[in-house]
Amino acid sequence: MITKRPVTDSRDPTLDVLLDLDGQVLVVDPGGSHWVRFVVTRVPVSPEKPHGLDYSLTLHGPDGERLVGYDNAHAVLRQKRDKSQDHRHRLRTVRPYEYQDAATLLADFWETVDAVLRERGVIP
Repeated sequence: MITKRPVTDSRDPTLDVLLDLDGQVLVVDPGGSHWVRFVVTRVPVSPEKPHGLDYSLTLHGPDGERLVGYDNAHAVLRQKRDKSQDHRHRLRTVRPYEYQDAATLLADFWETVDAVLRERGVIP
């Protein structure tokens, strides 16, 4: 009989992928005018950063303007949940973001990037 051992390591297995992106800048359109930047570092766990990360994932337009951003650099006004600072910027709107894990953060970021690039007619 094979028995499964309980998993005692609650570490996010996708965290290394996110951390490996730190410092990367990628061009994301055929014309080379839109780009994304990743800044991701470990920090001590705190009420503001309960996942132990300081991160900024951003999409920039041709003039360098930030079009999309997922980060936890500051609190969000009118935030009704805990003290976590996770939030997203989409054009000029800022909304709280519910951080789940690194894989979900990356998927949500790329989904928003694709939506904005489609809206701007940059990609089909």
